[in-house]
Amino acid sequence: MTEVHIRPAGPADLDAVLAFWKTSAEGTSISDDRAGVERLVARDPGALLLALEVPPLHPGRERGKEGELVGTVIAGFDGWRCHLYRLAVHPDRRRRGIGSVLLAAAEERFAELGGRRGDAMVLVRNERAQHAWRAAGYAPEEQWRRWVKPLTD
Repeated sequence: MTEVHIRPAGPADLDAVLAFWKTSAEGTSISDDRAGVERLVARDPGALLLALEVPPLHPGRERGKEGELVGTVIAGFDGWRCHLYRLAVHPDRRRRGIGSVLLAAAEERFAELGGRRGDAMVLVRNERAQHAWRAAGYAPEEQWRRWVKPLTD
């Protein structure tokens, strides 16, 4: 497994996160812009979790705390329900346990906040993601459909 450091995103991370999502996340939404992510981080500073690869230790050098952004998850809690979005791992770092570490951190956050059940938005066409969510213990609820209405032009 790749060694990673998990921490919440701050305002200085947002450009890197948006660039990361373009290469590592499936699809985009209306709020996948700087203003949308700024609002998320301002409203709930612990919601956007980052996985940063820990650089290997080199002889004679001290190990740094974190390096390259290799994964994200949004662990949003509205006081009632726990919602997971944007679980994404860099394509070159997949199948190394990063997604599992991110989900564990999100679930720990939810437990600390009093959450009782997590739900995830997963694209129907993203079979790889569906497999990963099932492996993590999540299951689809076929009786539900997502209904949306854009509130801006």
